[in-house]
Amino acid sequence: MQINSNTVVSLMYALTNDKTGEAIETTDENNPLVFLYGVGAMIPDFETNLNGKKAGDTFDFSIGASLAYGLPSEEEIVMIPSNVFHDDKGNFDHAMFSVGTLVPMSDGQGHQLRGRILEITDEAVKMDFNHPLAGTDLHFVGKILDVRSATEEEISHGHAHGPHGHQH
Repeated sequence: MQINSNTVVSLMYALTNDKTGEAIETTDENNPLVFLYGVGAMIPDFETNLNGKKAGDTFDFSIGASLAYGLPSEEEIVMIPSNVFHDDKGNFDHAMFSVGTLVPMSDGQGHQLRGRILEITDEAVKMDFNHPLAGTDLHFVGKILDVRSATEEEISHGHAHGPHGHQH
């Protein structure tokens, strides 16, 4: 079976920075990436490069930063009042919140965000909410492990179920 819309794909890959060769992420046969193809859950060019492949096929492709996680935006770097990070006693926890720490947060609409602390002053914490891979050209090398038809339930839920997929 070939990869196309409404197929569940299982694959392993090594992801590196296309310019530097630095390793970013690796999956393997015991811990593959499993996803429902064609529902917009993956980077569009990632799916385009896999279209038509079948189990046993290998792949080797790059995706430029602008087509992957985008380019870093100054609008995603914000100053947050330091009192937001104070504990119940009004103290700033320097052990928990330090420069470089990735902090889970939510915006005014309840959307979950993760920001990296860039700078801390008595008045504010400067945070970067750009995706950690913004500005990074990606290089994927891997192998398709399995391709199967998605079930009606997977299609209606918009994600893969079962082994290595989403469990309810």
